[in-house]
Amino acid sequence: MEGLELSSESRGTSLVVMLRGDLDLVTGRQFDEYLAGVRQQYDHVVLDLSAVDFLDTSSLAVIVGHWKEMTAAGRTLALAGARYRYTKSLWITGLAERLPFYETVDKAVAAAGQPPAGPPAENGLAGRSDVPS
Repeated sequence: MEGLELSSESRGTSLVVMLRGDLDLVTGRQFDEYLAGVRQQYDHVVLDLSAVDFLDTSSLAVIVGHWKEMTAAGRTLALAGARYRYTKSLWITGLAERLPFYETVDKAVAAAGQPPAGPPAENGLAGRSDVPS
């Protein structure tokens, strides 16, 4: 699949942003603008990465930028459902251990209003066969 499809849905006090396709230099601006438009409305935003087929470092920069801005404003941005095979750059850069990161969207939504998630062992990623140890 080429390109990127973005959609979102409200789940309680959270906004879940569903991403499908490639997050790369070509789609990064679209992704950045979409997040800028929706994140102001919610204190807790979850990025559902379960249908992302590729994630490069330019898109990681977009995620980190929004995460920093939301954190500074007392809000949260969490990642959910990332598949190691398609989103290796999260682990290679160490961001999988620094950003709030959950195995599923449901777990990320349940964490809304809770203290930020800790390392992967504390937020449901330990023991997964697709995550390097």
